[in-house]
Amino acid sequence: MAYLSDIEIAQQCQMKRITEIAESAGIDDKYLEQYGKYKAKVDPALLNEVKGEDGKLILVTAITPTPAGEGKTTTTIGLADGLKKIGKKPVVALREPSLGPVFGIKGGAAGGGYAQVVPMEDINLHFTGDFHAIGAANNLLAAMLDNHIQQGNSLNIDPRRITWKRCVDMNDRQLRFVVDGLGGKVNGTPREDGFDITVASEIMAVFCLSSSITDLKERLSRIVVAYTYDDKPVTAGDLKAVGAMAALLKDALKPNLVQTLEGTPTFVHGGPFANIAHGCNSVMATKLALKLGDYAVTEAGFGADLGAEKFLDIKCRMTGIKPNAVVMVATVRALKMHGGLAKTELAGENLDALGKGVPNLLRHVSNIKDVYKLPCVVAINRFPTDTDAEIDFIIAKCKELGVNTVLSTVWADGGEGGKALAEEVVRLCEEDNSSFSFSYDVNDSIENKILAVVRNVYRGKDINITPAAKKQIDTLTALGYDKLPICIAKTQYSFSDDPTKPGAPEDFTVTIKNVKVSAGAGFLVVLTGDIMTMPGLPKVPAAEKIDVDENGVITGLF
Repeated sequence: MAYLSDIEIAQQCQMKRITEIAESAGIDDKYLEQYGKYKAKVDPALLNEVKGEDGKLILVTAITPTPAGEGKTTTTIGLADGLKKIGKKPVVALREPSLGPVFGIKGGAAGGGYAQVVPMEDINLHFTGDFHAIGAANNLLAAMLDNHIQQGNSLNIDPRRITWKRCVDMNDRQLRFVVDGLGGKVNGTPREDGFDITVASEIMAVFCLSSSITDLKERLSRIVVAYTYDDKPVTAGDLKAVGAMAALLKDALKPNLVQTLEGTPTFVHGGPFANIAHGCNSVMATKLALKLGDYAVTEAGFGADLGAEKFLDIKCRMTGIKPNAVVMVATVRALKMHGGLAKTELAGENLDALGKGVPNLLRHVSNIKDVYKLPCVVAINRFPTDTDAEIDFIIAKCKELGVNTVLSTVWADGGEGGKALAEEVVRLCEEDNSSFSFSYDVNDSIENKILAVVRNVYRGKDINITPAAKKQIDTLTALGYDKLPICIAKTQYSFSDDPTKPGAPEDFTVTIKNVKVSAGAGFLVVLTGDIMTMPGLPKVPAAEKIDVDENGVITGLF
């Protein structure tokens, strides 16, 4: 049977005008700034106008990802459409896709099959220009920093201790390490430099965690960009860059409203990666979804050891929100990869490999229930190649271990295939979530916080802190940054820091290579293993298959 591609399905959708979507969500026209017929920005001033209790918050996360795919975004969208089918009023909050994966290996982030947000091409490409604004603000700060040094360096900045990088929203390994400022005195101070991908920029984190323009400016002013010759931190506030950066970001800060294929209101706003950043959409989008819907459905990036951990330990800690229920997405294909099969061997039925892969799922579920103490359901995201025997095997195995499991067919059936999951989520949302707890005490030492995540969430044995990282920890502690939450940058492919260890590895040690402060975002970034903040393109980039015809119709996006 031939299946339509995601982009073909999206292009067949008869979208409603965004004014109609806004009206269905209870958004008055005065808060709406239209970007064409099918997308708009919403003035966050609306947050102060909506009365009544917030809706229930549903967090969608997943098992450790594999190249076979899990479908978190697809499940998030299908679940919301399923909630709508059973008579509820859901609003979705998602991250914006980065151009890096769109043109690289992972593809876009607008869902898949019959559970997508549209206009799919716009969302996956330039959308409303938010990422361009974030990149511009980041690079303005970099330019003002280098200019300050060029113009006399009254702040006494040590050019060898500049921590701020430029950014670009593209996978480009060539830019990881550069030397710039060459060409003589008139062209700047020669120094080693580098680029991050925009989604790894601290501006992205600040943008997503800000609750207002005032909060944004306060956070921007705290960003540490360098250190002086006498070891004092230099901030964006010291460089007088904050007002101009905020001016670049003021419109981007307004959440973007779009729709699912079935017309469910969806905010798509902000997009930090969860392996190298905190992996959640903006606080303002989540709060708007909670104000406007009975149920706000959101997702956190990559596996639950990354996105969900950061959502719960960073975003919930900072905002005071907490999920009423958590959905853990798993696929037969991914579990078979965790059981030792190669990507080329996934098509055939293999219950043995499935059984060996299930511990990965069980560990993630245990973390949500036992570490964070939240109600949880497993959503088996069914692919057309999955056999009944494989589906029955997982459900029976989970049931045997007391794990709540529901089959989801949203990829093939849209909201209709998400009704059973929706009903279970509604039931879970009535359970008590008052026991919710974090995985570490924020007032503990930096080392102990890292160790707590490694032991409680990753289930590793210990940490190995390199001498360079130990020196950074001592410096950050002396500067008073040790009471901030931690954001661990780690491979998405394993509970450990070794991407070649799938499944549920044990007794491993995580190597801490680098610890730096994101004082504006309000957390410490801990880099482990071989994690990079600027990805590269694969041997055959997705960009090679993307095209546009003379009528402007795009093909090849997925």
